Amino acid sequence: MKILVISSALKDKQKALIEAAALKTGSEVYFFRSENEITAEMQDAEIIYGFGVNYARTNKNLKWLCVPSAGVDYLMKPGSFANEECLLTNSAGAYGVTIAEHIIAVALMMMRNITDYYAGSLNRKWSLPKPQKSLKDCKITILGTGDIGTNFARRAKAFEPKSITGICRSGKCDDIAFDRVMKVDELDKILPETELLVMSLPATKETENILSKERIALLPEGAYIVNVGRGSAIDEEALSDALDGGRLAGAALDVFRTEPLPENSRLWTTKNLLITPHVAGNLTLEHTLNRNVEMFCEDLVNFISGKELKHLVDKKNGY
Repeated sequence: MKILVISSALKDKQKALIEAAALKTGSEVYFFRSENEITAEMQDAEIIYGFGVNYARTNKNLKWLCVPSAGVDYLMKPGSFANEECLLTNSAGAYGVTIAEHIIAVALMMMRNITDYYAGSLNRKWSLPKPQKSLKDCKITILGTGDIGTNFARRAKAFEPKSITGICRSGKCDDIAFDRVMKVDELDKILPETELLVMSLPATKETENILSKERIALLPEGAYIVNVGRGSAIDEEALSDALDGGRLAGAALDVFRTEPLPENSRLWTTKNLLITPHVAGNLTLEHTLNRNVEMFCEDLVNFISGKELKHLVDKKNGY
């Protein structure tokens, strides 16, 4: 088997892990920093680890594409694979730690007014104390109980919140960090008692605009929202209205319907909105990078052995 690894994030340590796995399976591995570097003699590769989007679209030889991202919505469009039988795996399970820490960070920044104090410090302003809120005794709802939502729930538990409610399609999650887990069709019942809403959903037809104008209106006055899933899940205009009107205390968005966020977007000037440029995940944390590579190497052994891939994506469901 010929393996192409397409990544500018890998260091010698991670490359060595991949080379060892390839040697173990009798495969040849070639490293590239981008798709543009792939030469003509590499067009018959059967395995790609990396963002080989253009390769997958044009090469029927490809049998397995492993992307180092959790979300795969960009590969769900018709024509994404020249070989429709090509297997697709993602890296969901590698990002829970880094994104959970991001959620904790932005939640505390908003609830403790760190953003206001920091803005004042840039102007050498000694600000007066402001009322604060706490994760302790907070009613937290997590929309999406996968790797990211569960990792956040485990960490949030240490702050002694009043409750942690998980919401997912099945209404089932065995992790003890959740006080209760409910189905998505019960979301409207939970929102009115939610003080912090954390969203970590993939982009699918079912999650499109799931936090609509009507559901934003169900949240209690003074609630907070954090979205680290996909921007398509929120009615951004309605969110801006709720923040500018002062009904919501704050929101932190790491994902948006259009990325990069356009310079003329209203979101840039929306009151009490903390914007980060889709950086909650990525491969910038070494733990994430190591785990990402480990997951590929695990499934490489499975693939060569003819076993089912552990991190296989269901193309019909989109995750």
